[in-house]
Amino acid sequence: MPDLLIPSSPAPAAGEPVVRVTPESAGWEYVGFEVHRLAEGEQRSFHADGRELCLVMLGGRADVNAGARSWSAVGGRANVFDGLPASVYSPAGQPLSARAVGGEAEVALCWSPAEGRADLEPALIDADDIDLEIRGSGNMERRIHPILMGDRPAERLLVVEVITPGGHWSSYPPHKHDRHAPPEETFLEETYYHRIDPPRGFGFQRVYTDDRSLDETVTFTDGDVVLVPRGYHTVSAPPGYDVYYLNVMAGPLREWAFANDPDHAWLFGC
Repeated sequence: MPDLLIPSSPAPAAGEPVVRVTPESAGWEYVGFEVHRLAEGEQRSFHADGRELCLVMLGGRADVNAGARSWSAVGGRANVFDGLPASVYSPAGQPLSARAVGGEAEVALCWSPAEGRADLEPALIDADDIDLEIRGSGNMERRIHPILMGDRPAERLLVVEVITPGGHWSSYPPHKHDRHAPPEETFLEETYYHRIDPPRGFGFQRVYTDDRSLDETVTFTDGDVVLVPRGYHTVSAPPGYDVYYLNVMAGPLREWAFANDPDHAWLFGC
């Protein structure tokens, strides 16, 4: 099995992403993920043959083209801790490109293999379209930014942002979605793309199965990706360091149904 921790590159080659995960590199089938930093005026094109794409503006603004549609100056937040995201969804077969405007831009490309359903069209998901949610309480409280979840049309992709305050736990209590048994649980591969404020910090993520055939706790730093191929998973943000993560999920059924670790069910008052 590939390492669960995928570090970002501080100085990628020209035209290359800061970090990249493919189904081949991850040893799975459904989820791909990349982060690109664009200089002002720089454009990058992303092929959509056989895959659907969701472009998330991590920071800055970009003119975005998807299929026959185009949008100017998408985004606007300075970084992932500065407000709600703007994104563009592009179905399979609809080429996607982004050009940084008004300064540098940082974009995440979330993708999954897809057939190209005729009923799906390119769409802007602006910051005003995001319904911010506060989940959990006490030191389990975190902020959720649903981007491309089940209430928005797509073929396989599910995309969401989470911001966890320093000293809090997130994706907690630990949960899993590695069994295709709807409606109780669905199989979804998942990536966690982490950012930290201030960026010199770190965080912890544990991924484990009931039989402990997989049981890893990794220390991530700013810009790293953690793979969740199966098993329960949870994130801890040390005091003094807020942790952001962008989740990309995909599987055979586009439905987020999960099971909590029964050892920790008492945290729900069960």
